[in-house]
This record gives sequence, C-alpha cells and structure tokens, in this order.
Amino acid sequence: MKASYFYLVHIQYLGYRFHGWAKQPNVKTIHYMIDRTLTFIMENRWFKTLGASRTDAMVSSNHGIFELFLTEPIEDESAFLELFNKHLPPDIKVLAIEETDRHFNIIKTPKQKEYIYLFAFGQKAHPFSSPFLYTFPDALDLELMAEGAKMYEGEHEFKAYTKKPKSETKTVRTIDSAEIVNNTFLTANFFPSPSYAFRVCGKGFMRNQIRYMMGQLIRLGTHETDLEAHRKTLQPGFDQHLSLVAPSSGLILNNIKFA
Repeated sequence: MKASYFYLVHIQYLGYRFHGWAKQPNVKTIHYMIDRTLTFIMENRWFKTLGASRTDAMVSSNHGIFELFLTEPIEDESAFLELFNKHLPPDIKVLAIEETDRHFNIIKTPKQKEYIYLFAFGQKAHPFSSPFLYTFPDALDLELMAEGAKMYEGEHEFKAYTKKPKSETKTVRTIDSAEIVNNTFLTANFFPSPSYAFRVCGKGFMRNQIRYMMGQLIRLGTHETDLEAHRKTLQPGFDQHLSLVAPSSGLILNNIKFA
C-alpha cells in the first residue's frame, strides 16, 4: 500500500511502565500502544507510523514526534486529535498534528534532540518522584560535575559511552551543549528539594549514551574519577568500557527540533 498523505504527530509520554519506544514481543511499548490505538480509531483504514527517535525502557518524553502515513486525508485534524487522545492510555498524549509531504524524511531530516536527566542526591526522596527523577544517596560535587559536562561539548569519540557498538556504528559524535543546571523543567510538591538536571543537546545519540554520560558525571561527583581521567574517555584509542550507566527513570527526551 502506498501512502498519499503524510502527517507529523507531536506527542508526550511517561515511560515508567513501558519497555521503551520500539515494538518488542510480549511487552508494552509506546509504539505498540500508539499503533494499537490507531488501529481502533482508523476502523480498518491503512496506516503506517515511523518515530523520529527511540527511547529506552522507562525513559519519558516531553516532546516526541512520529510520522503518520495514510491513504486518505484527515478531514478534521482537531476532531482526530481529540479522538486519538480519548482512546490513548493516560500516560500518552498527542499534542498536535501537522500535515507534511512525501519529500519529508523523518529519519534523515537534520534535527536537534534535547535530553534532560533529572536528579537529586543525599536524601531519601518521596517514592512518588521515582518515575521522573533519580535520587543518588551519596553527596555529589556539582561543581566538578559541571566541569565534566562541559567537556562533552564539541566533537569527541564516544565509543566508551554505548553498549557493544556494531562495527558500522559511528561513535564519533558532536554535542552542541551539555550542562548541569537547577531543575526548572518539572516541579512537584513531592520532589526532593533541591533537584538538578543534566541537559544535553545534539543531533543524535547512541543506545544508552546519555545514561553513560550521566553515569560518568556521577563518578566525578563522588570523586571516583577525576577530570583528567574523564577527558581520556573521550579520546580516540580509549579502549575501556565505562562501568556506570545511570538508571533510566531520570531521563527525558525534552524536545526535538527539525532544521
């Protein structure tokens, strides 16, 4: 079946009870729930969906995008959005729908992705906060972590920051910005106070890359490593694999922007 109509669908979701974006056998994923809902509301009409970005298990998204391919146009986008949201589970929401054309390629079109990793430390947090941020038990040196985050900026070798990269995987990546800031992204009266965010922006990231980046910053914050050793992990020829991957529940795909 060949599509004649093309739409970008903007969504947000809480990933805490899902096994990531991509469909997998015998588990609930975001893509599975979206396609399941569309199958119901489209009433046997053909469709296809393709995401702009994949997220891992328990990772959330404040602004994600997928492309919807149809053989018939959506006559009333507002009504379609309302119907879509009505039948989606409460932890997935459609924000907007916009029409595009056959020349748009959601995978190859240049884009910038902004991720945040929300965290606190040194206290036992309210359990309600666990789907949104991770609380590390030990005291953290935020100043050292901030210096380490800045070292990520620019083009570097990130082979040590992904799990078992394939031979064809491009492990040299460019980070547009990386910083440790106060958490002003999400607030709740049950969040630990203060809380912080590791904010990182780039065109693309490898599997678990940001969680390894955050894990390395935690090692800096607990003085398990230092800035010189941290710098070496980003250089060609570094042949070790980093030991700490930060828990997934603090990671959020905050925004995607197309060039």
